[in-house]
This record gives sequence, structure tokens and C-alpha cells, in this order.
Amino acid sequence: MIRFDNVSKRYETGYEALSRVSFDIARGEMVFLTGHSGAGKSTLLKLIMHMEKSSQGQVLVNAQNLNRLKASQVPYFRRNVGVVFQNHQLLFDRSVFDNVALPLQIAGNHHAEVARRVRAALAKVGLLGKEQSNPIMLSGGEQQRVGIARAVVNKPALLLADEPTGNLDPVLSAEIMDLFQQFNQVGVTVLIASHDLALVDRLQKRVLTLGEGRLIHDGQLETRLGNVDA
Repeated sequence: MIRFDNVSKRYETGYEALSRVSFDIARGEMVFLTGHSGAGKSTLLKLIMHMEKSSQGQVLVNAQNLNRLKASQVPYFRRNVGVVFQNHQLLFDRSVFDNVALPLQIAGNHHAEVARRVRAALAKVGLLGKEQSNPIMLSGGEQQRVGIARAVVNKPALLLADEPTGNLDPVLSAEIMDLFQQFNQVGVTVLIASHDLALVDRLQKRVLTLGEGRLIHDGQLETRLGNVDA
């Protein structure tokens, strides 16, 4: 599903955010991405979203070489990638329903199809009764659930999350991770950047760890808990 082949990303300032990173993530796999602040986690996710382009090497997602993706193909590519952000990025002048519906409306789906899929997504995250609420009236955990519903409403094959539990307490964090596991169990490929090593360790999934832009660990977290600065 995702392949990084000797990928580097150097910005015009000369700063190298990623250096010769290589890994493969299989379709249907759930993987965590860890590393210290500035290690390159967000840059790596942006490359997968095609918000940035690699300076060297190849990034392939679902067998598509993103370096060769034409501008006209980008919107179609992104419809198959759901993204969850730490700060939710919700629109507070719109209802929960309208926030979740936005990707479907941009894609030109019919009103009846939009309504059906939005309610299905909200039901999956336990917010069906909140569809007409304003997001500002929801708790932090509920706002994150709205963000997840919006990310999955297009039924993407790939779900990316950038520090999705960074602002939540341990109980809510565990609930959000449980949602990601549920999507993974029905075949969605999931990649989550997280600084919460204790939570990552409990889930016993594969972990990719970046350090100074390089991939320094690939496998179970296990004994690295005391050695990795998240």
C-alpha cells in the first residue's frame, strides 16, 4: 500500500527533513510512526498525502508513483486517503453533519448519498445524535471523532493520523485508538504518528521510528520505550 524507496526531502533553505528513508507498509496493516519533535514525522505524512514532493527517491501509494502524479490526478488520489489531524481542523460555522459532508460535497456526490454516508460515518464514531450540533459545543474527544468521521466518510483505503490523541486524556486516547483499530479490522490501512509511546506499546503494532530524518527502528516497540524520545 505504501512504499518509500530511498526517500529524502530537502527544503530550499537546505534543511533535510528526511534522509534516505525506505520501508513498505502492506495493505491492511496498522503501523505507528514515532520520533522526537522535528524528526520528520509530519514531513513523511505530507509526502504520502502529496502535500510535499520528495527531493530524492520514490514514494508509492497504492501502486501510484506520487512523483509522477499529474496535477489533475491529485484530487482523485486524495479521495482515497483519509487524514485525521491533532487540532481537528473543523469548521465552527457549520454543523457536525456539514463538517463530515464536506469531502463528499466537494466530490460532487448526490444529496441523498451524502446524507446516507454522513450518518453512517457518524454512527461508526458514536455521534449520530450530534449531527446538527455545532462542533464548538462538543468535547475535545467528540471533536476528534467528528474529524475521524470526516476522514472515513469517503471510505478510503488508507487512513493517516497526525498525533490524533495529542490533546486528549488517557481514557479518551484509548477510545480514539480503538476506533482506528476497528477501521483497520475491516481492511483499512492505518498509519498513525504518535508521541504517546505507552499507548503505542500497549497496542503491540509495528512501529517506525525516525531520528534526525532517518529511519532508526522498524518493528515492535518493546524495550525501546526508555530509549525513544517521542
